[in-house]
Amino acid sequence: MTHNPRSALLRAALDAAERGWSVFPLRPGDKRPALHGEATCTFTGACAAGHLKWEQRATREPERIRTAWWHTPYNVGIATGPSRLLVVDLDMPKYKGSSDAPCGAATFAALCERAGHAVPHTYRVRTASGGQHLYFTVPDDVRLSNTAGTIGKLVDTRARGGYVVAAGSITTTGTYEPLSGSVAAPLPPWLLTILRPAPKPAQTPTGPVSGQSCRYADVALTNEAWNVATAADGTRNATLLRAARALGRLISSGDLTRTQVEQALSKAAAGNASQPQRYYDDVIRRGLDWSIAHNPARGRTR
Repeated sequence: MTHNPRSALLRAALDAAERGWSVFPLRPGDKRPALHGEATCTFTGACAAGHLKWEQRATREPERIRTAWWHTPYNVGIATGPSRLLVVDLDMPKYKGSSDAPCGAATFAALCERAGHAVPHTYRVRTASGGQHLYFTVPDDVRLSNTAGTIGKLVDTRARGGYVVAAGSITTTGTYEPLSGSVAAPLPPWLLTILRPAPKPAQTPTGPVSGQSCRYADVALTNEAWNVATAADGTRNATLLRAARALGRLISSGDLTRTQVEQALSKAAAGNASQPQRYYDDVIRRGLDWSIAHNPARGRTR
């Protein structure tokens, strides 16, 4: 029996739509949208009232999907924003000469372990490059944007304004294949805390710092500690010094205590140590001293 790529991709698009996800066509054998750009828009048909981008053109309507995929073997894009999805993209190292370079999946697993949680079980897709996509649902009142490296190296996310290539799509480097899980799980609260946009600190705070500022400081502490814990050899000391200087500003503002920061960074360095612990503690002390000296105290203490 001859494999028909057009019908297989049509089925993949319909399957995604049946899950409640909005899809749009990608170029055959490629990851780029197949829809025209604004520069070439004729402002007719669907664009009669103004140019519609791929996110606006994405659909869950079976008839529209059948019409689009009937004659052409388009790959399938899933618009994550309209689909109320957050997809964690665990990439592979681009340069494979270094055998000890961690992949995105290993980095994410380490983050989950340090956060005290197992790697979430959810719908998972193997990408053409050998990476993975982890699908999560988000509540209607939560607005998340795309991130690149916010969680960690080779760990990106796709949400509002982003898209992923659906399972069943085929590129020159390989096929996107479902690995495990039949249902996208809700986004874990601890991961949502990390991904929520941090509130901008006030320019000249005159009163008590809000609870949002406290959350921002706690997330910053978690992220910086994680950066130290996962820093590669040759970058660990510089990463630790940058983390101490960054968190020193939050000590000066009263959002964190020095003890909190020293304990978190010291513990993170100990779990990834290649030097005596007293060496890392000295780096932390110097970084905090410098930052506090250059950021006058303001606000309150915690």
